[in-house]
Amino acid sequence: MKCFLLFVLAIGLGLSAANSVTSYNYYRLPTALRPQKYYLRILTLLENPNELRFAGTVKIIIEALENTRNITLHSKALNIDESRITLRQISGDGKKSNCVSSTSVNPVHDFYILNTCDELLAGNVYKLSLPFSGNLSRDLFGYYRSSYKDPETNVTHWLSATQFEPTSARKAFPCYDEPGYKASFVITLGHHKELTGLSNMPVKETRPHESLPNYIWCEFQESVPMSTYLVAYSVNDFSHKPSTLPNGAHFRTWARPNAIDQCDFAAEFGPKVLQYYEQFFGTKFPLPKIDQLAVPDFAAGAMENWGLVIYRESTLLFSPTRSSLADKQDLAEVIAHELAHQWFGNLVTMKWWTDLWLNEGFATYVAGLGVDNVHPEWQSKDRGSLSALLASFRMDALVSSHPISRPIQMATDIEESFDAISYQKGSSVLRMMHLFLGEESFRSGLKSYLELYAYKNAEQDNLWESLTQAAHQDGALPKNYEIKTIMDSWTLQTGYPMVNVSRDYAAGTARLSQERYLYNTQIPRAQRAECWWLPLSYTTQSENDFNQTMPKAWMECSRTGESIPVTIQDLPGCDQWVIFNNQLAAPFKVNYDGQNWKLLIETLNSDKFESIHVINRAQILDDVLFFAWTGEQDYETALQVTEYLERERDLLPWKSAFNNLKLLNRILRQTPSFGFFKRFIAKILTPIYNDLGGMNDTFSSIQHQDQILLKTMVVNWACQYQVEDCVPQAQTYFRRWRSEANPDENNPVPINLRAIVYCAAIRYGSDDDWDFLWSRFKNSNVGSEKQTILGTLGCSREVWILQRYLEMAFNPKGHIRRQESSLCFHAVASGQVGFLLAKKYLIDNVELIHKYYYPQTRSMSRLLSAISEQVIRRSDLNAFRAFANNSRQYLKGIQQAMKQNLEIMLTNVQWMDRNYHQVSHIIQQHV
Repeated sequence: MKCFLLFVLAIGLGLSAANSVTSYNYYRLPTALRPQKYYLRILTLLENPNELRFAGTVKIIIEALENTRNITLHSKALNIDESRITLRQISGDGKKSNCVSSTSVNPVHDFYILNTCDELLAGNVYKLSLPFSGNLSRDLFGYYRSSYKDPETNVTHWLSATQFEPTSARKAFPCYDEPGYKASFVITLGHHKELTGLSNMPVKETRPHESLPNYIWCEFQESVPMSTYLVAYSVNDFSHKPSTLPNGAHFRTWARPNAIDQCDFAAEFGPKVLQYYEQFFGTKFPLPKIDQLAVPDFAAGAMENWGLVIYRESTLLFSPTRSSLADKQDLAEVIAHELAHQWFGNLVTMKWWTDLWLNEGFATYVAGLGVDNVHPEWQSKDRGSLSALLASFRMDALVSSHPISRPIQMATDIEESFDAISYQKGSSVLRMMHLFLGEESFRSGLKSYLELYAYKNAEQDNLWESLTQAAHQDGALPKNYEIKTIMDSWTLQTGYPMVNVSRDYAAGTARLSQERYLYNTQIPRAQRAECWWLPLSYTTQSENDFNQTMPKAWMECSRTGESIPVTIQDLPGCDQWVIFNNQLAAPFKVNYDGQNWKLLIETLNSDKFESIHVINRAQILDDVLFFAWTGEQDYETALQVTEYLERERDLLPWKSAFNNLKLLNRILRQTPSFGFFKRFIAKILTPIYNDLGGMNDTFSSIQHQDQILLKTMVVNWACQYQVEDCVPQAQTYFRRWRSEANPDENNPVPINLRAIVYCAAIRYGSDDDWDFLWSRFKNSNVGSEKQTILGTLGCSREVWILQRYLEMAFNPKGHIRRQESSLCFHAVASGQVGFLLAKKYLIDNVELIHKYYYPQTRSMSRLLSAISEQVIRRSDLNAFRAFANNSRQYLKGIQQAMKQNLEIMLTNVQWMDRNYHQVSHIIQQHV
């Protein structure tokens, strides 16, 4: 590995051992010192594309909490001019002068250690000045470069941006780069006067640079105390769209000048959702301004930097003529997520990355509330909750999953925690808590937590204390129940429970027990005996009250962690079903006895199927298909449930069904039974396909917007399975587009069907069709449109085209930006022909791919899921295990993801051994 720190030769300070490696090897910073304030001054040079650099000085005001003889902070890939380091005492007793006698580094933990001439004394305050410089990074982390090409002049415009979360502030300036070290920042950016400087705070003053003509210094107001990962700045030539916020923060949305017309939606939506959060949290947004910035090259979807939120273009910019309704709703979710962080994460920050989920789970959950408040007509809240549950159910059924609150000891562990467990499972357990506490207790508990820890750091236990207090005060929770006891069972252990319901129909009772649900059927029952505290809501066929999501009973755990079974009384007889977990109020699965499943199937396959709440219909589908996968139920029961979809016209059950059927599809399409599966899918799809108008452009007559999403989902599957006229219609649309004189301006394909049409046209089309769509990608100015096209170019069945596309995706000098490479790989790997090519490409080119992403190799984990879902033979599993073992040096940083994907492959192999012949036989009976 390259040396982490480059040093200019020390002159005149008598420094020794400038490059020695220190013996201090704990992964956390020492606690003897604490930063109070940073004065950060950075000059950014963007004129010469061959030498895009920055240089600056950081002056850190440091308080000594204990006596110490060294200063340990973080620095990575920076040139530090040690001849100009200064250290002096600015308050406290004793002599004021001090100096640095020597330095050392710890490259494993990025520590830069300065040994002081005199001991730093507890109670005194010091000022450390460090001059540094570096290249604007190419890897999209730290302080890095981005660019765009002006289509009119063909000139490339360069800009700079930051991405510091989780541990990359140290690549931009020497600092205490842990979330617990909050400090205020005074940032001054030097740049060409024709460019704009942006940072977390408003501009305080600008002045000419003292020696560089046409350069200015732009000083920003002092920030509130914040963690280093939230510091942000950018130098660019962007335009902005201001928003009006009555009595609120100054709100601006920034983009390339030739994309500023795509800022309208974000500029309108952002202030509305910010105001909603002020009311929801009962705390005013604490900064005087907030900027949203769309950057052409950005590794994450977006980043919540306080006062300067940075986005990928595809997650901030919206074109009414080129972006679909799904694009618009996804964009709103991202904006709402990042703005929720301004409170949860920025105002109150986790003490350490163990509680990353407090940031991400909360922002994910509250974003759904924010979007629903601003756009109730989308009916997006339930869909968001269901999506979070479905995503977390799948990952958390693996032995190799991890707890929500996850011990972190290395930077690579932090990177791997940004996954479905922190975001989606975190969101789901918070929704559960919101529902069992009720609105008043939940809101008042959050408000007191935010007030108590504003501008400070907190742990999950601090939140539990505030919520318990509120719940006991309001009577929302019995006095002998603590939120910590309940929630620790969800956040400190891996997985989730399956509740087994065994009814005694004569006695009118049901006995409930729980065990951990696992995909891996080789794990003995004895090893699944974990316990979760479960709020039990339920309703019966005659009562039919799914709106009551508060628990009627609790399933508790003993002091030693064993599950205590529960008996529910006063249930009806053998002619009525009971359904537990109203509206999926808590993230667990429910398996019933045979009679109860029979009663549910009878209702679902009758005209009264809508008497079961739509979320519970989605729940029943998801549960029964999961249970059939692992043998807790048989596929006869699962398919009888699934057949009711012929009459279903709501989005959520279909979403749940497709989520599960997709996995069956990827296995069965490699077997002789796929023809029967295709006929089964066509059978359940045809009625709704025709009811929704098929491929015809009926969108203007659809009144409920969730029906637009349903139609696009159904049509997508219909084209994949060649149902009715789906593919010919798609080809007709595409031919009409190709015949346009100016196809970049005029596109007759309905916006919401474009991804489907493009994919079908490329799958069944010619080389010229592919080249035509590739040209549209290169000419497009809209991020979401470019993503749609990249996701469909992989639909080809031509081996040479797919091979070429994979090589284009990982070409650092090509047209595809680094953050889009995994999308292209997935597009290829998801196809029947492309799967084998993508798998071989990954194995043969792992070193090249590692170099392409280095040092942010976590991106490689995104390539694995499309492969793992399709490995179904033990020989292929063993070959992939050998590849993982032989390529360990290239797979560092994604060990967790590799374990999970190998386990998915193993469970596929188990499924083939256990279920294939049974499923093949049963499907034939249902077509």
